[in-house]
Amino acid sequence: MEAKPGVVDRLNAILTNELTAINQYFLQAEMCEHWGLHRLYGELRRLSVEEMREAEELVEHILYLEGVPNLQRLGTVRVGENVVEHLELDLDLERTQDAALAEAIAHCAEVGDFTTRRLLEKKIEEEKEHISWVETQLDAIRIVGLENYLAQQLEGD
Repeated sequence: MEAKPGVVDRLNAILTNELTAINQYFLQAEMCEHWGLHRLYGELRRLSVEEMREAEELVEHILYLEGVPNLQRLGTVRVGENVVEHLELDLDLERTQDAALAEAIAHCAEVGDFTTRRLLEKKIEEEKEHISWVETQLDAIRIVGLENYLAQQLEGD
């Protein structure tokens, strides 16, 4: 099935964000494991793998639309020097992806690609879950304090 105008470009931009997120979460997970924060390591690693599955789904859909997935483009992988900085950078990344998805959904509706629109609507819900998780972690740090939060991250699940 041939893609409607602009759809593959938007899907590749979203794919770039997914590939960036895979690497960002992976590196942050490894840093947390190095710091002994095993619970946070597990969650960040899970998010990295989840982003990989989302990237795979995008690649498959781009191929279905007879497009070429761009796996060579990668955004800046941003990591902090501590957990709070990691989480703030993750929140920024997720919000950027949420905005890109919202714009792509609107574009798909405009050009009449309802199959891609449904796929992206599912993805935007997944992104909102990621945003909620990061916001919850930052709220927990504000409520219980960084030291108490980090103490909870020492134990694995």
